[in-house]
Amino acid sequence: MLATTLLLFFAVAPFEQLVRLYDYDRSAPLEVRENGVEERSGVRLHDISYASPKGGRVTAYLAVPPGKAPFAAILFMHGGNGNRSSLLPGALVLAATGAVCLLIDSPLNGARSLAGEQLADFTKPERTRAAMIQTVVDLRRGVDLLLARQDVDPKRIGYIGASYGGTIGGVLAGVEKRIKAYALLVGTGDIGEFLRASPHPTAAAARKALTQERIEESIRILDDVQPIHYIAHAAPSALFFQNGRQDAFMPEASVERYHKAGSEPKKAKWYDAGHGLNAEAFRDRAEWLHERIGIGRMPTQVRN
Repeated sequence: MLATTLLLFFAVAPFEQLVRLYDYDRSAPLEVRENGVEERSGVRLHDISYASPKGGRVTAYLAVPPGKAPFAAILFMHGGNGNRSSLLPGALVLAATGAVCLLIDSPLNGARSLAGEQLADFTKPERTRAAMIQTVVDLRRGVDLLLARQDVDPKRIGYIGASYGGTIGGVLAGVEKRIKAYALLVGTGDIGEFLRASPHPTAAAARKALTQERIEESIRILDDVQPIHYIAHAAPSALFFQNGRQDAFMPEASVERYHKAGSEPKKAKWYDAGHGLNAEAFRDRAEWLHERIGIGRMPTQVRN
């Protein structure tokens, strides 16, 4: 009887309540600041920041292509130990095809780092949960920024997230319908299984530092931000899951459940690659975004 009571008490809230975790004032000023700009192969790369509704400022790169507007737009999110520079090489290639690309630093990463803190710290589950919620809100605010630009077509916005970005992107897909296409790379829908089983250094360090009871408590605290609760609500946005068969960090069975839980339309593809995927995955992703949001095709020398 007690076990049943606890299960009911800790059951995740209905989806209609979960989405309220990511509410913010869309009418608040963006307060965009530009820190510098440079040109890279015809693409203008702006170093910017904007106000986070959860406090502080979001540091970002904004890559603006040459050519005639309106352009498609792509929002990027890096991995848990990365920053806005992590996906910049690929973003510049995609920008050159005709996409305005926005790459943000997550809370506690890159230029937003704080001494003694990290984005995914399962020994501090409340802090990690707050950082995950702020990441989603900051990404939604990034959509606001893109839509405020006259050179962006509001009907042609995509998302690319890798590792942590592929995980938190599942949450974003459930709450942000202005993004039409989500490419979710090497992510997982089940943070609990990742913590219990993954050899990733972050998960392994938590298992070493915490008792089994504390691990389960951390998972309970994080349960309402698990992507598996959101990814089924992504429609009408399209999903593209990309994963590597040699990825040691993401349990394959958990990844398959993430794929299965996603709403239609969706596509999933496995590659003969590790956690970083490979050039084939990049080409497939670019082609899928061409089909979904109308970015230009990559030059032949890049595609082949």
